[in-house]
Amino acid sequence: MMPRGKIAPGGARMFFFGGPLFWLAVASFLFALWAQYKVWSTFNRYSRVPASSGLTGAEVAERILRYSGVMDVRVEPVQGMLSDHYDPHARTLRLSPPVYHSASVAALGVAAHEVGHALQHKEQYAPLALRNAIVPVAGIGSQLGIWLFFIGMILGRSGGWLMDLGILLFLGVVAFTLITLPVEFDASRRAVQVLQAHGLVTPREAEGVRAVLGAAAMTYVAAAASAIVELLRLLAIRHASREE
Repeated sequence: MMPRGKIAPGGARMFFFGGPLFWLAVASFLFALWAQYKVWSTFNRYSRVPASSGLTGAEVAERILRYSGVMDVRVEPVQGMLSDHYDPHARTLRLSPPVYHSASVAALGVAAHEVGHALQHKEQYAPLALRNAIVPVAGIGSQLGIWLFFIGMILGRSGGWLMDLGILLFLGVVAFTLITLPVEFDASRRAVQVLQAHGLVTPREAEGVRAVLGAAAMTYVAAAASAIVELLRLLAIRHASREE
């Protein structure tokens, strides 16, 4: 029998140096770094390209909302770099300074993307509704799931139920990252479509918008990949603990 709190050697090889999960973790970490670099570099590139309309991100957001018949959503500035988001509870679209005040191709793309979420909300887009519903579960899972799991691992056999509970809670995090993907890709699709439909960008500027939003989408893919790898790691440790 292995000492309390230890894992079987065969299981250890799964996630320590040289094991397949170790290399998956390395790959997901590098992918996340690349995704962050890509979104920052692409945004910075197109933030220096002025939009021919001369409209700021805030003005474009307000126009799209008005064109779409959405009259109960406010547009306001928020501090932070690329902290842009749509708050469905407050019915508020918040744009960071480089988006709210800027008339660049990047700013228009990000603003239109966030409006895309407001349009999803208006139309009761199912993936968005599902994502909003599991936000509390994902929050608990990200804060509590890992702690419960490792407390259970330290306790050994008597803590197996805590490890299982931690995994169950962390499944909420994985589900959230996976459901986020169609929500974000759909918002980006809507953004490009509505900008072109109302003549707010030229065809060439639309390519820049696609580049910015495509780079941003990779950060969500990276988050989902990292969550899945972490879940696999927890499952491997739990499986190894049963072999003690």
